[in-house]
Amino acid sequence: VQLQASGGGLVQAGGSLRLSCAASGRTFSSYAMGWFRQAPGKERELVAAITRGGSTNYADSVKGRFTISRDNAKNTVYLQMSSLKPEDTAVYYCNVPAGGWGPALFDSWGQGTLVTVSS
Repeated sequence: VQLQASGGGLVQAGGSLRLSCAASGRTFSSYAMGWFRQAPGKERELVAAITRGGSTNYADSVKGRFTISRDNAKNTVYLQMSSLKPEDTAVYYCNVPAGGWGPALFDSWGQGTLVTVSS
């Protein structure tokens, strides 16, 4: 599976952004999908995941502010981010979380998309 995230940008605190991740391959619908992020000087972390059936899970830091969704017909997963905070500043990537909530399954991350939240 090849993954390409897009939709990042510069936004003021309190604003919103919608990220997209396009996946290649016919087996997209067979996988749980997740959004990971890596802030400067920090380890990459999983912030949101969605199962094949559409059940979702979120890190405490984004719960209530971020919404993950997927469109299997378009091989795309989305992350709607609202009430953004400066601490959300990071490069965002999508990947398959092992076990539905765990380390990424694939080594290939793509370029990611940069989200910068100004205070």
